[in-house]
Amino acid sequence: MIMNNSFVSIITPCYNAERTIVTAIESVINQSFQNWEMLIIDDCSNDSSPEIIKEYADRDHRIKYFQTNEKSGSPSLPRNIGIDNACGKYIAFLDADDIWLPNKLEQQIQFIENNDYSFIYSDYEKINHLGERNNRIVKMPESASFWDVIETCTIPCLTALIKREIIGDTRFKHIPKEDFVFWLDILKKEVIAYNVGQVLALYREQPNSRSSNKFNMIKNQWIILRKIEGVKPVVASYFMFQYLFHGVLKFIK
Repeated sequence: MIMNNSFVSIITPCYNAERTIVTAIESVINQSFQNWEMLIIDDCSNDSSPEIIKEYADRDHRIKYFQTNEKSGSPSLPRNIGIDNACGKYIAFLDADDIWLPNKLEQQIQFIENNDYSFIYSDYEKINHLGERNNRIVKMPESASFWDVIETCTIPCLTALIKREIIGDTRFKHIPKEDFVFWLDILKKEVIAYNVGQVLALYREQPNSRSSNKFNMIKNQWIILRKIEGVKPVVASYFMFQYLFHGVLKFIK
């Protein structure tokens, strides 16, 4: 049973996403669960994204437009602005080029409340930059602790749903792989995240995205392990091996 106070704040950073933002917004509007607000934070786009978002916000009071004072070049600041202005019991994240399947929120709210969890996620499907599906399913582990995530970075941002009270004053850091470090900061609070076990979202692969530069991803992973989390070299090397192994498995999907 879904409680009446199960209000969800959906946080969407946006920069020059005029080709995909409509699909992202429509995937929220078309949710079977309708008790939500969508906070879209524009990082000073120079395309038609602001006009598109404002048009939706004028038609639907649940959609709210924000803008950074100047371009930050990272989703960290927009997501933090979203968290600071969120009213929901739960926080969810959806980037401007990704898509939720229609039952995403309904399935997750039932799962998190029936099990009294604080942090959940789900499996997802990869689509190409045109939005074409080809059954490229990515299965995630059943649960994820701090040490699970530091080993394999297992929580897809577009599928996460977190109790706002668990987030507290934790915010995204302005660093590469900011979502990875954000999950670690949450899980340090003796929280375990759980997988709904269903495909609930579509992740759009962009040819020029930050995640397409594999060398930088590997370098940044090592920096986070050693300099931010303070993992000893031998242990960090083991985690890097696991990260590369699981990264290859995801890449071939």
